[in-house]
Amino acid sequence: MAERMDTPLEARRRWLDRWRIDPEFFGRVSEGTARFMGTPRFLFYLTVFCALWLGWNSLAPEHLRFDDAALGFTALTLMLSLQASYSSPLILLSQNRQDDRDRIAAEQDRQRAERNLADTEYLAREMAALRTALGEVATRDFVRSELRTLLEELTEEREAGSGHGGDSGAPREPDGRRRV
Repeated sequence: MAERMDTPLEARRRWLDRWRIDPEFFGRVSEGTARFMGTPRFLFYLTVFCALWLGWNSLAPEHLRFDDAALGFTALTLMLSLQASYSSPLILLSQNRQDDRDRIAAEQDRQRAERNLADTEYLAREMAALRTALGEVATRDFVRSELRTLLEELTEEREAGSGHGGDSGAPREPDGRRRV
């Protein structure tokens, strides 16, 4: 062993890599198995298998039977125990993988909710800024009422000016227009 101390650990364990199973592949297989075991089809197949086993070992000629009913169908009991002992860890494995997926999905949902909240707050601030800016801008109705008032004042001045001989004596601009 002393001569191998200069060899890196990964190089010494390469022979184990041949027997290493990809965890993702094993996880997918365990999930598929667990999903199948939870279906009515599996229960039907298992029931038919047990019925055929019991029927064959009870009704077949004595020399063709392989599991004795007098011993309580020991081989069938062992097979069902083996199936149960493998299905329990497979189901737990698939539940752990589902928990991991649920945890990741919950984290992604939380991040998405935070982004949506930030976007909503930003839009609310922008809308408030627009309302404030629009409060300082003259609206169409305001401009119309101002123009209407100005028009009425002009009309009154013309009527007042036409009653005094044509010129009301209002000061004029250099280009000849009357000041209002």
